[in-house]
Parts: sequence; structure tokens; C-alpha cells
Amino acid sequence: MENSKKTKFYLVLVIFSLIGQVAWVVENMYFNVFIYKMFKASASDISLMVSLSAVTATVTTLLIGALSDKVGKRKIFICGGYIAWGISILAFALIRVDLINGLVSTTAQAMSLGVTLVIIMDCVMTFFGSSANDACFNAWLTESVDSSQRGKAEGINSMMPLVAILVVFGGFMVFDLDLPSSWTAIFIIIGVVVLLIGILGFFLIEDTAIKSDENSAYFKNIFYGFRPSVVKSNLSLYLYLLLFAVFGISIQIFMPYLILYYEVSLEMSNYVLVMAPAIILASVFTFFYGRIYDKTGFDKSSVLAISILIVGYILLYLFTNTALVFVGSLFMMCGYLAGMAVFGAVIRDKIPENKAGMFQGLRIICQVLIPGLIGPWIGTLVLSDAKTIVNNDGTTSFIPNANIFLSALVVAVLVLALILITLIIKNKKTKRD
Repeated sequence: MENSKKTKFYLVLVIFSLIGQVAWVVENMYFNVFIYKMFKASASDISLMVSLSAVTATVTTLLIGALSDKVGKRKIFICGGYIAWGISILAFALIRVDLINGLVSTTAQAMSLGVTLVIIMDCVMTFFGSSANDACFNAWLTESVDSSQRGKAEGINSMMPLVAILVVFGGFMVFDLDLPSSWTAIFIIIGVVVLLIGILGFFLIEDTAIKSDENSAYFKNIFYGFRPSVVKSNLSLYLYLLLFAVFGISIQIFMPYLILYYEVSLEMSNYVLVMAPAIILASVFTFFYGRIYDKTGFDKSSVLAISILIVGYILLYLFTNTALVFVGSLFMMCGYLAGMAVFGAVIRDKIPENKAGMFQGLRIICQVLIPGLIGPWIGTLVLSDAKTIVNNDGTTSFIPNANIFLSALVVAVLVLALILITLIIKNKKTKRD
């Protein structure tokens, strides 16, 4: 890339990745808190919301990714999608306890209706967010950088979820999340920011998609990544996608309940202050970790990343002391984001040229759908006998426990074992050749 284009590329990467991840953090980590605090949602309710959102994200990415390939443009989908995404977030400001109470006769009915409305609107928001971010922004990113800088770009992209968590944690410190008015303000702020970024994109983003005759068969291309001939000719890509899916299951076992675990189980009223330094350190670590992939490749960088994640899980399962929870969270976050970086980089490297949009749906199936369908329900199963508390209005709420990290640990060990097995098979094949 020329220097001016490179600067503009990284500016777009940082802005759109960060703001997109801020919106996803609010959805993935705080919608759970929202329906837990406002509508007394159960673990099953939270799992259902995560799973339906994962299905929506997958179907959307399949449809819109192939459509953007057919049209031969990414910019209009990214910018228009961010604008619609922001509007859908603004709509959550209307899902208020006082408004819902006026529609039903009992508290139980109000709580049930509130949970239902949040789940439905979460799917609507996910449709616009996945169109803009998962399908088209990720395709644009794949096409905008070559393999020599893939790890660096992916390192920046993969650190954004943690930076976004830091931004959201810091911003949420000024709000009392037990008050409905706080959530109304949060949804308005996040919605407006995402909408404005969409408008800004019209002036910053340069289209990269290549329209070809092969991209003309839209419905055929939706299922391009599922063709036996495509699988056969790209076996290594599908292997990495499978490993990525198992990795994602490990993350989704605990992630929907992470903040609730800190706040409710450990009673860490200052968890933001404890987590902020860990997030900053993990973000810096991830920024540089992508370059390890560039130098050593997937094999070594993935083994180290998963090993770091495993250490984090062990510490979080064994200890409740604030200092050790901080250390465990730091290792967990470093391993999680480093793993995202190396999996993201190797998958982008393996996607056939000029087919980025067609493969985004397949990527989302392994990154979002499979983990979103399996992980939270493992978490729900693990928490089936969790302790409960009685709220002031007579409703009950569950208390997440450390078993979510033990379950995540088991799956992470499986990921590490699968990677090591593939390395052994690869080495034996190399020696025979």
C-alpha cells in the first residue's frame, strides 16, 4: 500500500472495528445484564437470546456477504448498515419497565414481555450489525491487506473487542445500571455514535470488492462455501474453521455470564476498576501478538495463545481473591484475543482470492453460530443448580458460579489437543514426503 492509502486504511480499520465492537460488547455482555436487572431473566433466557442472535448473524452474513459480492461493492453495505444498526440500538430506549407495566396486569407478565421484546429487538439489531460488520466490513478487511501484513492488521482488529470493553466499562461507570433511566441513556448514546460512524464511512471507505461473472448467480453463491468441490480444494481452510468453532464454544460458555459473575457472585462492586488494567494490558499484548503470527505462522502462535487462555481459566476457577481474579482475567483475555487474532489471520489467508464475501457466512457459522448455539447452553447446564436470590419484588435471580470456567477449560484443552494432533500428522507427512 502507498503511505497515504495505508494511513487511511488503518484509520478506517480502527474506527469501524472499534465502534462496531462497542456495539457488540453492549449486546454480548450488557444485554445480558440489562434483561437480568430490568426483567429478572433466567440463565435459559440469556442462552436463548445468545443462540437466536447467533442464528440471525449467520443467516444475515450468508445472504448479505454473497449479495455484496454480486453487487461488487462493500461501502454502501457497511455505511448503510451502520446507520440502520444505530437506529435499531436507539429503539432499545423504548423498552422500559414503566412503559411495559402499562401494557400488562402483573409483574410476572411485565418481566416476561420485557424479556421477549429484548430478544426480538436483539435479533433485529443483529441483522443490521451483521450486515454491516460481519459480512461486509470483514470482507473489505480481507481484500484490503495482503498476507505480508495480515497478522498486523488482524492483531489490531482482534484487540478491538478488549478496547471496546474498556471503553464501555469506563463509560458505564457513570451510570447506575439498576436504574431504567441509565439504560435509556446508554442506548441513546451508543445508537447515535454508531449512526454517525456510518455517515462518516461514506467519506473514508474505499471500495475493494471485485465484481466478476462468477458472482452473478446470487443464490448459488450463498452456498458457495458448502460445495463439496470447494471443501475438497480448500481442506486446510475448513480445518481451521472447525478449530475456530471449538475455540468459540469455550469462550461462549462463560462470556454471557462474565459480568454477572464479577458483580453478583464475587460482589465486586468495583469490577470496572479491577478489569480496566487487565483490559489495557491484554489489548497491548494482542496488538503485538499478531506480528508473532506473521513471523512464526499459525502453529506456534496458536499453541501459545490457547495455553495462555487455559492458565486464565484455571486461575479464575480456583480463586476468588481480587488480585488473583485480576491475574486470571488478564491471562484469559490475552489468550482469548490472541486466539481470535491467529484464527482470524489464518482463515483470511486461506480464503480464495476474490471470494471473501462468499466465505463470510461460513466464517460466521464457525465464529458465531456454532459457539452461540452450543456454548451458552453448556453454561446453562452447568448453572442449572446455581444458587438463587429473592429480589425485592418477589422474583428470583440465579447466581453464576466458577463452574463456567471449568467447563470452558475442558473445551480449551480439547482445542489445544486437536491443534497438537494436526501438527503431529503434518510433521509425519512432511517427513514421508
